Amino acid sequence: MANRIKMKKLSFLLVFSLLLFTACKKDSVDATNTKTLQSSINDMTASLSTIKQIKFNEALYILKTFGVEADGDVAELKALGQLINGKKVPEIMSMADQVAQKNGIEWASTAPPSLGEMNIFGDEKAKESDPNDVKASSLSVITRPTGDDGTGAPTALQIVPRLVDNTGNPVSFTGAGLEATLEVFSNGVKLSTAKNLMQDNNFKGFNLKFSSIPAAKVIDNKIDITVSVKTTAKTFKMSKIGLDVNPALLKVPAPPKVDSTAVNTDPAVIDPNNPGATTPTTDPNATPSPATTPATPKQPAADPKNVVSAFLNNVSSQNLKAAYNSSSNPNWGSYESFSNSTSGFGSVKSVSVKNITTSASNPNAASVNATYDVTDKSGKTTSLKVTFGLKNVNGDWKISSYKTNP
Repeated sequence: MANRIKMKKLSFLLVFSLLLFTACKKDSVDATNTKTLQSSINDMTASLSTIKQIKFNEALYILKTFGVEADGDVAELKALGQLINGKKVPEIMSMADQVAQKNGIEWASTAPPSLGEMNIFGDEKAKESDPNDVKASSLSVITRPTGDDGTGAPTALQIVPRLVDNTGNPVSFTGAGLEATLEVFSNGVKLSTAKNLMQDNNFKGFNLKFSSIPAAKVIDNKIDITVSVKTTAKTFKMSKIGLDVNPALLKVPAPPKVDSTAVNTDPAVIDPNNPGATTPTTDPNATPSPATTPATPKQPAADPKNVVSAFLNNVSSQNLKAAYNSSSNPNWGSYESFSNSTSGFGSVKSVSVKNITTSASNPNAASVNATYDVTDKSGKTTSLKVTFGLKNVNGDWKISSYKTNP
């Protein structure tokens, strides 16, 4: 009898524990912090079938990549949490459908899985069958003008990236979900960023409309672009410099609206002989104010060749942070890319400068020619002739371009 009572108590406790465990599982997103965000999403995922789990992860990836405005994985994850906090699975799927449609992405929550292994919490390890682990050697980018503004001039640029092998031939792959990013610059200043998904190597790319580019920020009617494609193992980048735009179509701010029906009712400015007309008020005792002139940009005090010399000395001594801070060159990308020990300036052992001369200079831009020998960490020495382009940034010269000459 005592044993039966104990068994009933044990069964009750087991059932109660199971109910308690089930009740603690969350069916909506808790974005209090990153830990609760991941925990709640794991709970929600566990209640779905295998196929729906994959589609749910794809939906979260779509929202994180295209549904929020933030730079970097940590910031994107935080913004995603704010976007979906309190939302349940059906709501999140619906939001992802809307974002995909808005950005022209060929994805739908009701379609079969199509983006490979998606994990918004940063698991970048290649799986045994990971369609995002595309084997490629480099990235090529094709640009071509498109559209017609009525005079025969283009209205946009079509920018098409292709992953290629070591012979330059396109790599064949399907069923991937590679994050492709387009960054647009002019004179070293970033103008815009766009993202899309590259699901195969027939990717249509980006259609950059000239009307989306602010005219005030474009120098000499030319732009530079950098395209990156992120696979599981590597992010490939390619830049193109000095692409022409159609200046007639660049975005110009609308003039401020003036209410033509407004009437100045100040008695001092009404002509009694013509009440409908207004005249400016003048104070005979007032001191005329001096005419205002636009502020001139601060002129750099340093010689531009001294900036290049300091840059090369910092590279030689591997003070790469200081070298990077003296530049504003979109082609060098982030500090991590700049200082990379294989493909960046982190591979340099020493620099021996032979000659530096300033070939051209005005208050806003300068050109410096430098001849020097670079020895890498494997002991190989290369002689270089380089033209550095510099620009005036708030009174300091910054290296904005780097061109090697034959």
